[in-house]
Amino acid sequence: MKASIVREFGGGFSTAEIDIADPIGREVLVQVKASGLCHTDLTLSKYDIGYPVPAVHGHEVAGVVTAVGPGVTQFAIGDHVVGCLVQYCGACERCLAGRTYQCLHPESTLRTADEPARLTEHGTPIGQTFGLGGFAEQALVHENQLVAVPEEIPFPQAALLGCGVVTGAGAVINTAGVQAGDAIVVIGAGGVGLNAINGALVAGATTIIAVDIADDKLEKARAFGATHTVNSKETDPVAAVLAITGRGADAVFDFVGTKQVAEQGLEMVGVGGGLYLIGVIDPTSVMDVHQVGLIGTQKRIQGVYMGSTTAKRDIPMYAKLYLEGRFELDSLLSKEIALDEVNEGYEALRDPNITRVVITSF
Repeated sequence: MKASIVREFGGGFSTAEIDIADPIGREVLVQVKASGLCHTDLTLSKYDIGYPVPAVHGHEVAGVVTAVGPGVTQFAIGDHVVGCLVQYCGACERCLAGRTYQCLHPESTLRTADEPARLTEHGTPIGQTFGLGGFAEQALVHENQLVAVPEEIPFPQAALLGCGVVTGAGAVINTAGVQAGDAIVVIGAGGVGLNAINGALVAGATTIIAVDIADDKLEKARAFGATHTVNSKETDPVAAVLAITGRGADAVFDFVGTKQVAEQGLEMVGVGGGLYLIGVIDPTSVMDVHQVGLIGTQKRIQGVYMGSTTAKRDIPMYAKLYLEGRFELDSLLSKEIALDEVNEGYEALRDPNITRVVITSF
């Protein structure tokens, strides 16, 4: 099959013909119909942070089931499915407590060392990032990482459900537990930040402040439901947020991931509120915290992984909200590309007018 491969860190994506194994155990073979470009995959293509190369990235996957392993109980051939990068065993104490995103044995979704690799090139194993490898014509995935979705949802929109939607909206609804009447701040009005704004609307927040350096993104944030916007290139964002809220925000969501932004975000938080760290533009970034000040204001700082998502519960919910017209996905899609245009697709994402790029031609 055709796949886009990262062969060396910083070397970009190149298309090649590779082999994919038949499903065994609880594996499901998916014909990929859409695969979204997420900045996480771009970061993994540039930096060695524990995901070796050569590898097939791509974790926003939507497609159709074409074959199942003998142990599969949740899917049948012809099902429309969405992949999610949350890897979980379903049997450890965290999974049994409903926190699959904190699974102690995520490796259970992968093949063992004594089993043949799922992906190979001329007999040499190729990595499959997050157990998905969606930048390819087909993906071989453990059934725990797949969720069935209604056939009415177009594949490009469905692909976004598995990462961008659950990460952004999930951080608001699941992790922060935003409630009706809350004041929240979304720093970084890109694709994931827009989903956070959507999630805040669903949760009933009454003050939704979007902060970004691009007016085009802020305009789109208003279209998604932001009640206020702040251009942090032109205005002190901390002073602006404090002026709008009068007391600081109940929750601030950092979708950028730099030292300056994180520290500004903490200053925006009101007494008893929280700063939620999601973005990772700079994986080496650190932030300074004044411990006594943190104690006195009872603020909290929390890292958020995948919006604290339980995929098989949350993805069907967002799919239903979309079909009911209560969750916006259509406006997230800016550009559709072919599999051999991944490099160009990531370059396009540098344009503030481009929100999400999705591979739809394989």
